[in-house]
Amino acid sequence: MSGAAPTITVPTWLTDTVTATQGEAGRQWLAALPARAAAHLAAWDLTLERVLDPGGSLSLVAYVHRDDLSPAVLKAGLLTPETAHEHAALTHWAGRGAVLLLDAVPSEGVLLLERLHGEIPLRSLAEPKAMLEATSLLHRLWVELPGEHPFPTLAQRVAATADRVVEQRAHPAAAEAQALVDEALETARSLADSAEESFLLHGDFHHGNVLAADRAPWLAIDPRPVVGERAYDLARLALDRADTLLGSPGVPAAVRRRLHQLSDALDVDQERLRGWALFRSVDLALRSLAADRREDAELHLELAGSL
Repeated sequence: MSGAAPTITVPTWLTDTVTATQGEAGRQWLAALPARAAAHLAAWDLTLERVLDPGGSLSLVAYVHRDDLSPAVLKAGLLTPETAHEHAALTHWAGRGAVLLLDAVPSEGVLLLERLHGEIPLRSLAEPKAMLEATSLLHRLWVELPGEHPFPTLAQRVAATADRVVEQRAHPAAAEAQALVDEALETARSLADSAEESFLLHGDFHHGNVLAADRAPWLAIDPRPVVGERAYDLARLALDRADTLLGSPGVPAAVRRRLHQLSDALDVDQERLRGWALFRSVDLALRSLAADRREDAELHLELAGSL
């Protein structure tokens, strides 16, 4: 690629999220991000089309094209224990149910990905159709693993999440939810101790992380891979469109109905699904509080209470 280096502006959403959750380390990462992205554009001979805004909450995402003019996506993400093995999961799936990985520098969290239709997430479909497509895609992603792999176990993920929940529960806005937090923590530990399945899980599967594609109707993006039982993965999907769910007449019945439909569709134990949904909802609520997203936090706490 020739000429002056492209101007790369970090989206406000990414700046706010990383600063709120990562503090000074996050600010240092953000300061170096434009130069890092520009360096990989040059190294891979990519031409920048535009940076997606808002893009990701932990990553800069840009539309680019390669030297043969084929479209692609450059993703420069913050490395965390949850995101560090994204490239390995995409490599293992090899495009089956997920976006295709074209190149990567895993040590820097930089990925070159196939271009999907970012403006058409699964969330754009009516909920019944979206859930049908989502469960079909999850069935393809849940694969068994070879003997050796780099992915964390569900027990490890739960332990790390529980530590964060314990730290974040001190937020003043969570004062009235302490009994709910205790229940979620106890439930998760019990489920982690009794889990028997061992599948590769997406880790953050919801309608916003599934995009329309050319070589398949829908493909998953942004995995936070973990190895464990399917109910954990399905629980995140069960929490999707929480505002719609909580706006239904008879919320507890609506929640039970969704859990039953999802567990039945994928042959997952409904009570384990409910327990993981409780834990993940509380975690999402406290993460939202830490990022100063009060409305999202209240939504997830209300949903957790209905579980």
